[in-house]
Amino acid sequence: MGEAKSTDQKYTYQDYLHWPDEERWEIIAGAAYSMTPAPSVKHQVISRNIEVFLVNEIRTEKKECEVFDAPTDVVFDEYNVVQPDLFVVCDKAKITEENIKGSPDLIIEVTSPSTSLKDKREKKKLYERFGVKEYLIVYPDGELVERFLIEDEKYGAPEIFNWDETMRIESLGLDMDLWEIFEKEREEKKEVPGQR
Repeated sequence: MGEAKSTDQKYTYQDYLHWPDEERWEIIAGAAYSMTPAPSVKHQVISRNIEVFLVNEIRTEKKECEVFDAPTDVVFDEYNVVQPDLFVVCDKAKITEENIKGSPDLIIEVTSPSTSLKDKREKKKLYERFGVKEYLIVYPDGELVERFLIEDEKYGAPEIFNWDETMRIESLGLDMDLWEIFEKEREEKKEVPGQR
């Protein structure tokens, strides 16, 4: 999922629509990136846990938002088409039969060794440029989450959350217990004697 086709050609969404169905690609600034190899089992478990959390909480809170997962196309423009691991769209006008047209409110990428650099660099720059309100990068091996929030059309400094913390998803107003996402046992913090 990290390597771009080495060519000077600038690919468009129309090119993308004619590529073989069995191959998965993304286009960022006209460069084509292969989406292979397939994600690991750990990646998929974490992605599923986040999706289940989001679907359940959005229904419970009666939010007018939809949760999507890969391989759903997000078409920012003719030269930028991606398939984020997970994303949430609260503007129903952006949801079409074929794809999502425009920026989701929240995008979550679960990294793999082959995607980590692209998620941190190319995708972060893309999501910032198109005004994605909140971008989460989940690191399965490091068991942490990096969060970027839009401030004055730019992402501020990232916030880092460890697996044993609760993270607020600001764009949706939801609190997510990360130990449940990473499927880990969290020990209750004990008070030090004499301290309150």
